[in-house]
Amino acid sequence: MMKKVKDHKHLYRTDAGAIVNTDTTGYNEYVKMKSNRDRQKQELDEMRNDIDEIKSLLMEFINGSRSNQT
Repeated sequence: MMKKVKDHKHLYRTDAGAIVNTDTTGYNEYVKMKSNRDRQKQELDEMRNDIDEIKSLLMEFINGSRSNQT
């Protein structure tokens, strides 16, 4: 059986002494925020890869036009 922790609306203590948080709304917000953060990180990584590819292609283009001038 769990006992309510004083002054904490969503916290309960088990018979084993563990604290359990029953705030499902807060947990769902956390999961959503983490998902958004992971998605943003993935998008940023993709943009970095695209920029690296563009830089590489630009260097190939510049080096190719230099060799054609000589």
